[in-house]
Amino acid sequence: MQTFTKVALDAMGGDNAPTEIVKGAVDVISKRDDIKVYLIGQEDVVAKELSKYSFPKERIDIVDAPEVIEMAEPPVEAIRKKKQSSIVVGMNMVKNREADAFISAGSSGAVLVGGQVIVGRIKGIQRPPLAPLIPTEKGVSLLIDCGANVDARAEHLVQFAKMGSIYMEHVVGIKNPRVAIVNIGAEDEKGNALVKETLPMLRECETINFVGSIEARDIPKGDVDVIVCEAFVGNVILKLYEGLSSTLIGVIKKGLMSTLKSKIGAALALPALKKTLKAFDATEYGGAPLLGLNGLVVKTHGSSKAKEISNAIYQCVAFKENAINDKIKENII
Repeated sequence: MQTFTKVALDAMGGDNAPTEIVKGAVDVISKRDDIKVYLIGQEDVVAKELSKYSFPKERIDIVDAPEVIEMAEPPVEAIRKKKQSSIVVGMNMVKNREADAFISAGSSGAVLVGGQVIVGRIKGIQRPPLAPLIPTEKGVSLLIDCGANVDARAEHLVQFAKMGSIYMEHVVGIKNPRVAIVNIGAEDEKGNALVKETLPMLRECETINFVGSIEARDIPKGDVDVIVCEAFVGNVILKLYEGLSSTLIGVIKKGLMSTLKSKIGAALALPALKKTLKAFDATEYGGAPLLGLNGLVVKTHGSSKAKEISNAIYQCVAFKENAINDKIKENII
């Protein structure tokens, strides 16, 4: 009997819902026969969008969720009051083991609150962090935490480092991943109180390959695999990273199209340029898992299109196949 990875997908979340969410689900189902997707949202709206495609009907189900949590709603209140929203319904599917994972491009706050309140933390995990993969010169690095815990303590950062190492080794395939903490210099006397308190704790941790501090300017070089920080710093890094990448891509494209000579040069360089730009496309790496929960919750960009949704689904498959939560329980608790 074939085993499926069952993914609950928020069809109502994000700027491009349900169009791009549904397209991403159909793309995956058309390419893989070991995945089942539950599209959660307003049944008539989702069904109308889904009717545009041909696909194996038995591997996409619609789960009705008539309520929608809007981006501007207070997260705690929204999770408490909107029990029939796509986010709450999807989280409960993970909690009740009806789905292996839940993906949403919707309200970040609601996803974070729902993950902790509904799905719940693994016993012993103090704070679940958001951990996106970011492109670097040498591949990808994991930025942990990028938005879940703005007031983290030193012991939280140590757990982030451990969970990040497990994820990079078993999902991304990097053996003995190098771990560093974000700092304003390489010397141990540099940094704020949190960094100074955390540094010796990370050095003493025998289950990770800690290599010291990393400055923000060195992150794109890819010399470390797991980048540890509290969420305020991580979110600033992530947003600057994304903004700078998109700006540079736009400037390069504009420059290449500015004159006839540059257009000719662009035509010659196009294959290599596309390959390079693809490596720095955030949609290639799926979403940010909220690590340390009793089930997998993945937050994608609010502007996610079909490709990012598809890659987030594949990310969930790798997470399940490599039993990441079991490894976290074995190695951290």
